[in-house]
Amino acid sequence: MQEGIKALGRAIAEAEKVVVFTGAGVSTECGIPDFRSPGGLWSRYDPSDFYFHRFLTSEASRKVYWRMYREFFPLLHKASPGRAHRACKRLLEMGKLLAVITQNVDGLHQRAGVPDELVVELHGRATEVRCLQCQEVYCSEEIERRLKGGCEVPTCDRCGGLLKPATVSFGQALPPEALSAAEKYAKECDLMIAAGSSLLVHPAAMIPLIAQEGGAKLAIVNLTPTPYDERADLVIRGEAGEVMEKAVEEAMLAHDQ
Repeated sequence: MQEGIKALGRAIAEAEKVVVFTGAGVSTECGIPDFRSPGGLWSRYDPSDFYFHRFLTSEASRKVYWRMYREFFPLLHKASPGRAHRACKRLLEMGKLLAVITQNVDGLHQRAGVPDELVVELHGRATEVRCLQCQEVYCSEEIERRLKGGCEVPTCDRCGGLLKPATVSFGQALPPEALSAAEKYAKECDLMIAAGSSLLVHPAAMIPLIAQEGGAKLAIVNLTPTPYDERADLVIRGEAGEVMEKAVEEAMLAHDQ
C-alpha cells in the first residue's frame, strides 16, 4: 500500500486539476454508517419502504422512513470531518482541487472547509429537510427534535405538506444540475481520485470513467474491489482517510522540493 500511496502522491503533485469523487468510505471513520454494508441501516429495514413512490403513497412506509432517520440524524449531527475530508481541503489550499463530487449526504466536505460551490452532491443532503409541496426548507436538527418528541411523520408548518430530507431516494432521478456539474468537472480534470466508493451505484459511478475517457488519470482508493479496478491507472486497497491523508502529504513534499 505504501508504494501505491507514493504513486498517488506523485500523481497529485503532477496534476493541475484534481477532482475527488467520494463515497461512504470517507465518512465511516466519522461515525456515518455505510448503509449498504452488513450491519448497515439498510440491513435492518425493508428497502422497498424507501422508494420515493412508497413515501408519497403509504403512511406506513413514511413511518418506517422517518424511524430510520430518527436513528441516522444523531449520527449525522455529531459527526466531524475525517482525514479524507481534510485532505480535500489541503488539496484546495495547494491550488490543486477543481471540485469534490460526492455520493454522500452528510455535508462533511463543506464542514472541513471546501466551499459549497465546489462540492457536487449527487445524492442531495440530509442536513436539509424540504416540504414536497411548497419547498419550505427546515434544518435537520429541528426535525430531529420533532422525531424525538414523538412525531412519527413530520409535516410542513407552512402548508401541511409532506416533509422529506433533501436526499435522493430509490426511484428518484439524480438532480440534473448536480449530474451536469459532475460531468463537466470530470471532463475538465487531469486526475480523478475515486475514494471510498464501491462504484456500484449508477449513474453516479460512471463519473470517474467519464474523467478517464476525457484523458484524466484515474486512481481508485477503496477497501474492497470495484468494477472499474482493471480500467484504473492506479488502485490502492486501504482506508480512504489514511490513504488520502498520506498521499496529500507526499504530494506536498514533492510540491515543496
